[in-house]
Amino acid sequence: MLAHRIVDPGNAKRHGALDCPACTSIHGRDFIHGRCFDAVYPFLHQAKVTGDEKYLTAGIEVFEWSKNVTLESGAWTNDLSPKSWKGPTLFAAIGLADTLKYHGDLLDEKTRSRWMERLGKAGDFIHQWMVQFDVANINYGLSSIYGFHLLGKMLHRPEYLERSRQFAGDLDNWITKSGLLHGEGRPHGRVGPRGCRSVDIGYNVEETIPNILMAAIVTGDNKLMATAKRLLNTHLAFMLPDGAWDNSFGSRQAKWTYWGSRTTDGCQAGYALLAGFNPAFATAVIENTRLKRRCTVDGLLAGGPHLVSAGMKPCIHHTFTHAKSLALLRDHQGLAQKIKATAPLPRAEADGVNFYPEMATWLAARGPWRATVCALDLAYNKDTFPPTGGCISMLWHPKLGPLFASSMPHYFPVEPFNMQRHPQREDNPLTPRIELHQGGKWFTQLYDFTAQVKVNDAGGLIKFDVTTRLVDKAFQAPTQGQAECELTYQFDSDSTTISARAPGVGTDAARPRLMLPVISPAGEKVVRVSAEKLEIRKPGGTLILESNAPLEIQDSKRSRIFNLVPGFEAIPIFAVIPKQGTLTCRIRMRA
Repeated sequence: MLAHRIVDPGNAKRHGALDCPACTSIHGRDFIHGRCFDAVYPFLHQAKVTGDEKYLTAGIEVFEWSKNVTLESGAWTNDLSPKSWKGPTLFAAIGLADTLKYHGDLLDEKTRSRWMERLGKAGDFIHQWMVQFDVANINYGLSSIYGFHLLGKMLHRPEYLERSRQFAGDLDNWITKSGLLHGEGRPHGRVGPRGCRSVDIGYNVEETIPNILMAAIVTGDNKLMATAKRLLNTHLAFMLPDGAWDNSFGSRQAKWTYWGSRTTDGCQAGYALLAGFNPAFATAVIENTRLKRRCTVDGLLAGGPHLVSAGMKPCIHHTFTHAKSLALLRDHQGLAQKIKATAPLPRAEADGVNFYPEMATWLAARGPWRATVCALDLAYNKDTFPPTGGCISMLWHPKLGPLFASSMPHYFPVEPFNMQRHPQREDNPLTPRIELHQGGKWFTQLYDFTAQVKVNDAGGLIKFDVTTRLVDKAFQAPTQGQAECELTYQFDSDSTTISARAPGVGTDAARPRLMLPVISPAGEKVVRVSAEKLEIRKPGGTLILESNAPLEIQDSKRSRIFNLVPGFEAIPIFAVIPKQGTLTCRIRMRA
């Protein structure tokens, strides 16, 4: 972050801020994220740890720059526009309060007093704004349990402490029967026709639950602590063995990247502080941190494993937010044991199928295969769809890594200044799917909220039978032919098999096809063994795809397609589904 500081003492609108290499390359000018002053906490933490004055200077100057996103009301805005979203004031205030709490002694008395005064103005705004949960997504309402208590103690405001207690009393209303937090969508209590709710694993584990835990720690509330433990334990089922968070179905999937969520703080502090409760929590911290390290480019956390091979630069937003969780963890060494990975993650040892009705999502495990199948029935908004239709949203193998990982059906920057833009201007979804191009329109199961899924686990074989429809974004079926089609997924100890049937769908001139975008960075060799067999040479082994119909690779501008959600390159493999009969593709590994 120091390398991206803007040093321009004569220009108060720029001096001290952090330049973003990714967004600058897209916009063609210095691009500054309004929340870059989140870096004040990790900068001052590092100043204390190292004793190096440069970190203290950087922290003070980035805080002074924050005047450019400050309003008379005491709010900080998300962007440089004074009309932009003011909600991040809550998280900025928590960061500033933690900075003053742990490192305020680094500041001279005059500077510290000014910062405390600014914190007080932010507290006034938050107290007037957050009078109830439904002012924003649930990450705000539940994180404010910690925020109000922290500010109440530091600013001697008993009304803030009361608001913290009030919101803590509502926490149980936002926990599903499966033990997951819901409410990451508007309105919060919205329920889909089949009972789905707005659940986002990324926001829950990287922001909301860690703040619930911090509230439990500072208040000494045993009930709150028990809830935090339960939530961390339940959500850990969605961490893949390599430390990735499977948020392939999340309500806010638009901001998902393989290691977590783009603008939250990270899972490190939350899981590390309770490593003594469950040793697998320590494994989660270690594996997720290793994954983030593998995704770090020139010191900045990139939004996915394949940004470099895709020719993109990392957005600095990921770094100044996720550095906070690491700083918080290191500031709590008295609470966090020296963690070691002594226990496996739940999904590493899993076998069988777990169903989460609040998301119409199944986690399947058999042999080396880890798969997620989802049939959600609601979207975040009219432009932001999660993958659904009974699709495979994740397929993972311990030696080959992720093989399928869903993206949005179409990339839509629901938060334009918090989401990296795609410079290649090719929008290619990464979700395996049946699709049909007809009359200039795209019809796919990925928009079908009515798909039916049946599951059977017997004789060593997990089998999913999916009945779905091909529709467009407006939920309209093709004008020619039928819309109904069927998929079968089978997982055994040796292979994954995907079968597709689409009798009566499309016409002779426009046939539906099974798209299988296999995750593979540029540089991995693709070998065509025959018309029906492809091999992809990966570091851990060879991935083999065999079909009873020709396997083709869709033309693209580059050798791979790329999607920022969740940050992967892929080979767009497809096969045309026959008018009669079944298309079958078997996926296996050779060492």
